[in-house]
Amino acid sequence: MNALRTVVFVFSYVFSLIRISIAVDTITVNQHIRDGETITSAGGTFELGFFSPGNSKNRYLGIWYKKVAPRTVVWVANRESPLTDSSGVLKVTQQGILVLVNDTNGILWNSNSSHSALDPNAQLLESGNLVMRNGNDSDPENFLWQSFDYPGDTLLPGMKLGRNRVTGLDWYLSSWKSADDPSKGNFTCEIDLNGFPQLVLRNGFVINFRAGPWNGVRYSGIPQLTNNSVYTFNFVSNEKEVYIFYNTVHSSVILRHVLNPDGSLRKLKWTDKNTGWTLYSTAQRDDCDNYAFCGAYGICKIDQSPKCECMKGFRPKFQSKWDEADWSHGCVPNTPLDCQKGDGFAKFSDVKLPDTQTSWFNVSMNLKECASLCLRKCTCTAYANSDIRGGGSGCLLWLGDLIDIREFTQNGQEFYVRMATSELVLSLDFAA
Repeated sequence: MNALRTVVFVFSYVFSLIRISIAVDTITVNQHIRDGETITSAGGTFELGFFSPGNSKNRYLGIWYKKVAPRTVVWVANRESPLTDSSGVLKVTQQGILVLVNDTNGILWNSNSSHSALDPNAQLLESGNLVMRNGNDSDPENFLWQSFDYPGDTLLPGMKLGRNRVTGLDWYLSSWKSADDPSKGNFTCEIDLNGFPQLVLRNGFVINFRAGPWNGVRYSGIPQLTNNSVYTFNFVSNEKEVYIFYNTVHSSVILRHVLNPDGSLRKLKWTDKNTGWTLYSTAQRDDCDNYAFCGAYGICKIDQSPKCECMKGFRPKFQSKWDEADWSHGCVPNTPLDCQKGDGFAKFSDVKLPDTQTSWFNVSMNLKECASLCLRKCTCTAYANSDIRGGGSGCLLWLGDLIDIREFTQNGQEFYVRMATSELVLSLDFAA
């Protein structure tokens, strides 16, 4: 009898070890994650559990890099509903919903889902994505829910930034209020779909920085952004969704984009040698990256003093303000446009394309067709190719004032600005 008991005990112990090893990255309906307990992704890169940010004593459910110290959190579930003690419990319901409750069983956060569930479980993937799935179904199209659909302040490789046109789901970054408070701060980073899609960073409703439209290779306003040996960047736009995403070339590289509480958008790389995060690049580099720094029809030249000047063919709207280094009112045409008598176009090169919020585009037209269409539309102020690859394709029309233009020394673009014919005759060289 003792021998039998020993066999049963050993079998039960071994079975429990197998069960634990299998479920190290997974939570099932019969399992709970309590404060102090964690699960870890299969490759050991990410960990999920409860934490307190900075000097705060509040408790949050989050995901962080397991092998990075100090702890670097990349996603927070209950960022608007903190726990004030260590009573938090994460559960998986039969309906396939993740639920975070406190000691009174009050729900602080839940994942929600409109899909029916069968043998649901939550798994922390090696990408840092927490997913709710049916059984062992690993097809992303069938996930009941995923944390990648609800970014915080961090964009990880493989995450989308944009919008699902079918469901209306927005993928955008929102800053923490502070290092001690992960609730939503003042700053957001998103794809603006007014006109031709472009990446913008806002402080509340006000644009702080605009990366510009995607031109097939990079953002118009970030010339240093190119695919390289460290990461690749991509832009997807179709009837279902529009988004950007990036991936690291080598899985050993740890790279993240973070929107800080001060509104700075930075790309950081983990360096084992220095055991810390190093700044790989930043979106905002100088004054010319401040939105509309030189006003309408003004062009910002960072290596020039003063930094702002009117585009050729234009003059300051208020010369006295311009002389006081107040460029916010921008410029106006030297000669008013007259659509009925006929206008022309001047070519400007090596620039960041203007704000596209009031633009129109057609990806199948060529540049000649684009010019003809712009000339026929009296409200059209400029045109360009929407894609610069292979000599250029597509048509992008601006239907309002040209705002937020800057000069680049490399990887700038060209576009054509509407002017009165008399202005075109005055000068044959309109290079910005």
